[in-house]
Amino acid sequence: MKGRTGLRGRAAALALLPIYFTALVFVVGPLAYMLALSFLSRAETWGVELTFTVRNYLGILAPVYLQTFRQSLRLAFLCTTLIALIGYPFGYFMARLPQKWRRILSFFLVIPIWTSSLMRLYGWIIIFRAGGVLDSLLMKTGVVQQSLKLLYTYPAVVTGMVYVLLPFMIYSVYASAEKMDWNLVEAARDLGAGKMQAFFTITFRLTMPGLLSGVVLTFIPSMGLFFVADILGGNKVVLVGSVIQEQLMKAHNWPFAAAFSVVLMILTSLLIYLYRRITKVRDLEGLV
Repeated sequence: MKGRTGLRGRAAALALLPIYFTALVFVVGPLAYMLALSFLSRAETWGVELTFTVRNYLGILAPVYLQTFRQSLRLAFLCTTLIALIGYPFGYFMARLPQKWRRILSFFLVIPIWTSSLMRLYGWIIIFRAGGVLDSLLMKTGVVQQSLKLLYTYPAVVTGMVYVLLPFMIYSVYASAEKMDWNLVEAARDLGAGKMQAFFTITFRLTMPGLLSGVVLTFIPSMGLFFVADILGGNKVVLVGSVIQEQLMKAHNWPFAAAFSVVLMILTSLLIYLYRRITKVRDLEGLV
């Protein structure tokens, strides 16, 4: 019996080897390389020198790069707030629809994800450019008398970010609301709670994990989606991802780009840690 159990244990360990190997090669390995690279020095001509230094991290404290972090955080907070205000009601009411309409809405939400992000953003260029679709519509209806020139502006970047990341919030809230026990809401109403009171005391609390998950899935990428800022902002809106891309492709300062990436990864890890702590506290409250 013990021999058979040992064989099963070894077989299970062997079955997990591909997972461990993949995680080591494609996750742990690149992260360790990036961390080590961030403490090296840039070579005078090309590549790096095997000289330990912390100047890459000290360079991030320069006012221009701190301003980039502030601008990225401000854009991330704004985009995440707008996405939550739009995505939470959409995902919530989508979960309340009959199964047929859920499938239809889910299909229309997935279609843009199947399409290249660059093609979709170039579609927004056609809408926002001077004399484009939006300008023509507003001028024909008499709302404006001259071109708004929305392309290559901050609102254009925000619109592009919201458009690209909105499905992640919708699906996160939808997944949470779909699993909810609606009998709890009916019980609250039977006990005298109003619609809004039942919503905030029952529905909102039970769908909070989905909302927080959507916040994580939208806040983190909105700091690094440099191609959205480049295409719709015309390099007028510089994000942390834009700086990393510039240091890699143009300045060829790989250690500095790695240091930026490590700092961004730390911020990401802190956000995920806060998310885990909040959801854990809520689970404990639910048990009590």
